[in-house]
Amino acid sequence: MSERRYNDEEVDAIFRIASEEGSLVERQPSSEHGLTLGDLQTIGRDVGIAPEAVARAAVVLDVQSQPSRRTFFGLPIGVGRTVELNRKMSDEEWERLVVQLREVFHARGSTRRDGTLRQWTNGNLHVLVEPTAKGHRLRFGTYNGQARASISMGIAALGVTAATMVASAVSGTLVHAVPGVAFFGVVGLAMIANGAVRLPRWARLRGRQMDQLAADVAATPAALGDGDHTTR
Repeated sequence: MSERRYNDEEVDAIFRIASEEGSLVERQPSSEHGLTLGDLQTIGRDVGIAPEAVARAAVVLDVQSQPSRRTFFGLPIGVGRTVELNRKMSDEEWERLVVQLREVFHARGSTRRDGTLRQWTNGNLHVLVEPTAKGHRLRFGTYNGQARASISMGIAALGVTAATMVASAVSGTLVHAVPGVAFFGVVGLAMIANGAVRLPRWARLRGRQMDQLAADVAATPAALGDGDHTTR
């Protein structure tokens, strides 16, 4: 097995993760075959980044995170992340993750264990730990039910408004019905806007939170001790 080597894009990503201030390290000339973890730690040490921070960043980079999103009329109504840890997650790691989940999402939630399966849920928000052939998979998911309900009710209100206008026009009472129908239509539009406007920001926030939690799990001492940076 040869030692894992990182290309220029991976090197930049590792130093972005490793730098506490998020500062960029000047790009270093790499060999034709890339730089090893030892090379990166040497570069990091020269600019004040601890070797341990570089090693943790390399582990985070190697974690495969697959984002997913559910949409409703083109809006991001659901957010998810699937992370292949490629190692087993210990009970102690899971307990620490539950503490983090409660702090990040400001919710106590509830935990459940079914054989090798573990889960933490709080309403539509859930985190699952599932066994795989290589270890464990971490699956995050959430769904904004309140926003969907608001949009759905707004659409229904607009439908009723349209139907009422058609019926009033047929019966010749449209002029008298306009004030009430218009008010009902405005209410419907407000409900749609209330649900739709906040969804993009909500989806971005949840995605960042999930990414950070996954990165923290990947960068635990257990992961650094168990993982190697060699090609298979």
